[in-house]
Amino acid sequence: MGVIVHEYRVIMPMTVDEYQVAQLYSVAEASKDNTGGGEGIEVLVNEPFDLEDPKTPKDRVPESPLQANGKAYSKGQFTHKIYHLQSKVPGFIRAIAPKGSLEIHETAWNAYPYCRTIVTNPGYMKDAFYIKIETMHFADRGKMDNIHDLMGEQLTKRNVTVIDIANDPVAQKDYKKEYDPKLYKSEKTARGPLDSKDWISKVEPVMCCYKLITVKFKWFGLQGRVEKFINNQEHRLFTVFHRQVFCLTDKWHGMTMDDIRAIEDATKEELNNQRAKGQLRGMTADD
Repeated sequence: MGVIVHEYRVIMPMTVDEYQVAQLYSVAEASKDNTGGGEGIEVLVNEPFDLEDPKTPKDRVPESPLQANGKAYSKGQFTHKIYHLQSKVPGFIRAIAPKGSLEIHETAWNAYPYCRTIVTNPGYMKDAFYIKIETMHFADRGKMDNIHDLMGEQLTKRNVTVIDIANDPVAQKDYKKEYDPKLYKSEKTARGPLDSKDWISKVEPVMCCYKLITVKFKWFGLQGRVEKFINNQEHRLFTVFHRQVFCLTDKWHGMTMDDIRAIEDATKEELNNQRAKGQLRGMTADD
């Protein structure tokens, strides 16, 4: 089974504490934008976890300790979501996958500032498909060499890409003027626009999302194509999403985590309603 290890470093003009609220708010908004017409996101579980509690269900215990930058994490928020994705996978997979088999399960442990997300397809591809996304949020400009404490082959295989949300190109189909960091200025914080080539070296406050992606895929004849597709999609998603996070600053700035949990509860009901009716929405793989 092939393994890809790729680290993305997304530099953001905000504090680590601000990003916790900003990211969760933006996820709720993006979920609504990608749900409708029988497809999209179904939230099964969204509740606190404590791995030091012996009563924690076995299916909520991660396969390995939650750890980064020399520190272990045991408490946070656990989520389990199902992505109903028929139109959002490449056509060459849809052509061979049975109808209804393209449900992706996402389990996540948000032990902020460390988060781990596991993506699987238990109904069809089972052990042949696995994505692990580990994110460490840290107050710097993306200069930590090995914040995920990688060793041996993992460290040797790892590729690193720094994402510049203002200057990296985005596809025309993904571009929205209201989400262009080069044009956006926050009224609440006076941050932006990020219209210089070297904003990353100058902006204050600043933090970095260190996202380590581990992809395992084994499907005869398709392995190389699918691994490349997943890597390209992650790069696209991280870039587009974080442009939105910054350009929504005036929406989320000043919110508390209690505010976010209330929004998540309301969003869960809205997603169920949207998925049952309406039209397909959001990014598709063949765009």
